[in-house]
Amino acid sequence: MDMRTQVKQKLVMVGNGMAGVRTIEELLKIAPELYDITVFGAEPHPNYNRILLSPVLAGEQTIEEIILNPFSWYEENGITLHVGKTVTEVDRVKRIVRAVAADGSVLEAAYDRLLICTGSNPFILPVPGKDLEGVIAYRDIADTNAMIDAATRFKHAVVIGGGLLGLEAANGLMLRGMTVSVVHVMPTLMERQLDSVAGGLLRKSLEERGLNFLMGAQTQALLGTEDDGKGGREDGGGAPSKGRVRAIQFKDGTEVPADLVVMAVGIRPNTALAASMRLHVDKGIVVTDTMQTVTDARIYSVGECAAHRGIAYGLVAPLFEQAKVAANHLAMYGIGRYQGSLTSTKLKVTGIDLFSAGNFMGGPNTEEIVMSDPFGGVYKKLVIQDDKLVGACMYGDTVDGSWYFKLLRDGRSIADIRDKLMFGESNIGDVGHEGHSKAASMPDDAEVCGCNGVKKGTICKAIKDRGLFTIEEVRKHTKASASCGSCTGLVEQILMFTAGGDYSATPKTKAMCGCTEHGHAAVREAIRTPLPSGDKLLTIAAVYSHLGWKTPNGCASCRPAINYYLLSSWPKEAIDDPQSRFINERSHANIQKDGTYSVIPRMWGGETTASELRRIADAVDKYNIPTVKVTGGQRIDLLGVKKEDLVSVWKDIGMPSGHAYAKALRTVKTCVGSEWCRMGTQDSTQMGKDLERAMWRMYAPHKVKFAVSGCPRNCAEAGIKDVGIIGVDSGWEMYIAGNGGIKTEVAHFFTKVKTAAEVLEYTGAFCELYRQEGWYLERTVHYVNRVGLDYVKARILEDHAGRKALWERLQFALDGEPDPWFDFKDAQVDTRQFDALSVQEGVTA
Repeated sequence: MDMRTQVKQKLVMVGNGMAGVRTIEELLKIAPELYDITVFGAEPHPNYNRILLSPVLAGEQTIEEIILNPFSWYEENGITLHVGKTVTEVDRVKRIVRAVAADGSVLEAAYDRLLICTGSNPFILPVPGKDLEGVIAYRDIADTNAMIDAATRFKHAVVIGGGLLGLEAANGLMLRGMTVSVVHVMPTLMERQLDSVAGGLLRKSLEERGLNFLMGAQTQALLGTEDDGKGGREDGGGAPSKGRVRAIQFKDGTEVPADLVVMAVGIRPNTALAASMRLHVDKGIVVTDTMQTVTDARIYSVGECAAHRGIAYGLVAPLFEQAKVAANHLAMYGIGRYQGSLTSTKLKVTGIDLFSAGNFMGGPNTEEIVMSDPFGGVYKKLVIQDDKLVGACMYGDTVDGSWYFKLLRDGRSIADIRDKLMFGESNIGDVGHEGHSKAASMPDDAEVCGCNGVKKGTICKAIKDRGLFTIEEVRKHTKASASCGSCTGLVEQILMFTAGGDYSATPKTKAMCGCTEHGHAAVREAIRTPLPSGDKLLTIAAVYSHLGWKTPNGCASCRPAINYYLLSSWPKEAIDDPQSRFINERSHANIQKDGTYSVIPRMWGGETTASELRRIADAVDKYNIPTVKVTGGQRIDLLGVKKEDLVSVWKDIGMPSGHAYAKALRTVKTCVGSEWCRMGTQDSTQMGKDLERAMWRMYAPHKVKFAVSGCPRNCAEAGIKDVGIIGVDSGWEMYIAGNGGIKTEVAHFFTKVKTAAEVLEYTGAFCELYRQEGWYLERTVHYVNRVGLDYVKARILEDHAGRKALWERLQFALDGEPDPWFDFKDAQVDTRQFDALSVQEGVTA
């Protein structure tokens, strides 16, 4: 009899992390009815992406957004989940697992197969003061929340460790307003992933953003609030001090103030439970090629706690490979073997791309090909031995990282391509170079997501067969970019050319769509240039006729783009075509997944009044609106509004449109500033209101967000906005081209001005330049990357007359722009779409 058809066996998993749950997912694919599964997790959370804790710390994502498998997933798959319970004992003879909850109660579970996925523990430096309040590691959600809380109450933070985790912690704390110093005992940052040159470039970039580095510093003690400065007890002994940490002391006697100390100096496999069970432990729980422990064949182990052939892996891709093999044997197929992993590291440290693989340091009998452009922030080193690529290290430009890794992994001779090797895959053979948008030229069998082994063809097929349109949908159906996130940009590019509709990073030579061979730049230039007769192209039909469009009526990709180019090139002359806008812009509301709409009224600079709040509350009651939420942009969102109620809701609220549905200025986020905050140096709220009132009706190639902070603590998160303004003692600092979306980009420092009037002029000039030259659906970050920051500075900072002309042109374009919810006729809003009968019959404008 096939054992898989017998009564269900019992599988118990200790640990609820990424590697273990991936094993369960793989098992459910091939043997969903074989086991009754019980999972014990020490944390009170379902399975989450530990790699994305850094964006949570930085305020770019929430805990809810990094959950990989919600509680409902366990229920749907019949898995018994015990969270907040730590397994303390396993009886291997009786095959029973015992766990203890926070209240001291003990829970038992019997097993036929046991899967140990206890992960790793952070290493804590054994120095006096390590047990002080305010000294923490950075490993889980609890640590992250503790750091977020500390940032609201304290000023000085010290991060010990200049590896990836330490730098991400330092960046997150800095974005939350703390003054951060990074202590690293080695002379180079991330020395395990970067050589000295790349490490130096990384340090320089991070210093420019505000981080302070103490390289080669050796920690001697952590000093507490009740410490006398000797690093131990008042009698000079070595017992830990009491109270909260106040400073870090180095071996040379110097001290640095520290209200918070984050230890990020490495991890150790968590083998305490395995050792107590008398399993063989050596650099981890020793496992075979089938991921079974060498001591007990009923017990398996995967993840950071497992040691395979003397190696405990800490990267996601090897752990997921282990998970697939373990699942295969738990399903009793018995054909999988894990033989170790050749690893590469492709990372994004605070917005900077890094890649390394193999022997990137080089050595005897190796050759190095190096390209270094410190000014441009690009560095590439390839290490060759015996005509084979054996190592690579890249900083700033990692687009060819996966190709180099494939050459390294396959052991292919590079003798025939040596002269072109440094210039990347697109320069080999007949493949045309498309820079960062190389996705279209990749073969279907090329691996895109190394963590999950997802190939380009798999992604394209899922997009076409399932009609996927967002990065979240691609992650859900293929798992591409769902783990470390380093391939997100490449997945986005595949989504762009497969599904269509987004040209955020399209190269100049790529056609707008299948209706034409012309690119965005050529089309925009044609619209901007008057005809020989002196006439202008003022309609979509005229553009199509003049440029010889293949499809007479265009398509859903080119019509909105050309409509925008006409309006931004010839304001007050070109006439808006509502039918060439996306559905949300035609309805002037965001449609939700249940078919209802959201209403977000504009609150100038995030400030509101009791009267406005009463009107909002009355509308919520009157129209039975189910959900009211404060958005990340400091506005109130009414969710679940029926389409036929939209006109009346807006009329009753009586507030300007927040343009939450439009390619326009969405919001200006502010802190309370000097008017209220004891830290404030400038009146950020008033500045935010002035900016928003000046530009709130501004349509643009894509959505635009501003933020104004009243002091360098930057509570309004100005560093990741399209335009960020930070108040300092002598005026205002201006930052441009930030992005807080899927692929977070830190804004560039642009200039410093003294007056509020200058803030308005410089901001308006930049926005008008972007409006005139940005391609449709191209964010400011991609526009600035395409044309270059130096170009933007030349047009605005150096050309004073040109700057004033841009600002005046924007004011001219915005003067008299109607509010679509209060000027239906001028805004060309077809109100028939909101009639109850039309809505019921499915009629749309």
